[in-house]
Amino acid sequence: MKRLNQRVAVGLLLALVAILIAGALGGCATSSTAAAAASTAPSPSPPMKTIGIIGGISWVSSEQYYRIINEMIRDRFGPTYSAPILMYSIPFGEFSKQERLASKGDWKPLQAIMVDAAQRLDRGGADFIIVASNTMNSTDDLIAANVSIPVLTIMDAVGAAVQDKGLKKVALLGTKYTMEEPFYRSALEGGFGLNVVTPDPAERDYINTVIFDQLCAGVFTKKARDHFVRIIERLVKEEGAQGVILGCTEIPLLVKQKDVSVPAFDTTRIHSAAAVRYSLGE
Repeated sequence: MKRLNQRVAVGLLLALVAILIAGALGGCATSSTAAAAASTAPSPSPPMKTIGIIGGISWVSSEQYYRIINEMIRDRFGPTYSAPILMYSIPFGEFSKQERLASKGDWKPLQAIMVDAAQRLDRGGADFIIVASNTMNSTDDLIAANVSIPVLTIMDAVGAAVQDKGLKKVALLGTKYTMEEPFYRSALEGGFGLNVVTPDPAERDYINTVIFDQLCAGVFTKKARDHFVRIIERLVKEEGAQGVILGCTEIPLLVKQKDVSVPAFDTTRIHSAAAVRYSLGE
């Protein structure tokens, strides 16, 4: 009987030890799993300023702004994260006709539309504004004078990107207004010391027509791409351009970096990245 009691006691002791060991191992495994999960979890996003976008000029590129900005936030903080964005989309039909002809006439109607769009975003709670159009960034100073929040200009973002590449001479493609009026060139030359070259008059006419008649309607053809590439490569060969600014927010949907022999500056992506950095306080 005494031996039996001893055996029972030993058995109970061994069972208790087994339970304790299993618990210890389980606890370690749980801690390791938690640590591994913590190491792969996305870092929490800091408070973000609300981005106000004046879009619709055209909606084809406005869609790209929305996508690119949110993809950048997702890549920084995790798959479920997105950016705080307010967008006012300008009805583009009549606006595009006025925009095409504005350099020959009165800019006041277009300027009034831009100011109204900015004020809507200001009242809506945006912390700053970006204009999703290279051409209409010509109204940035006017917009800034009529709202209480900052305007993040595309020219400054693009100039900094070109400067970071160490380039001195770049080609500029865009609408005729962007290529011919001083607002874009002056910002790049005066603010960043760049030498800006543009296509010849016939090439500018062609580019302008394709932008308004095709790209703004979401039409992207190989014929147009090939012609744009020929113009770019001519500017590289004959004018010494070291890079090309795709200075209409629809052009990066037509011409890609792989199509040309020099650095191509995607103004839509560059402006979007600047908006993300500003939103994050960077």
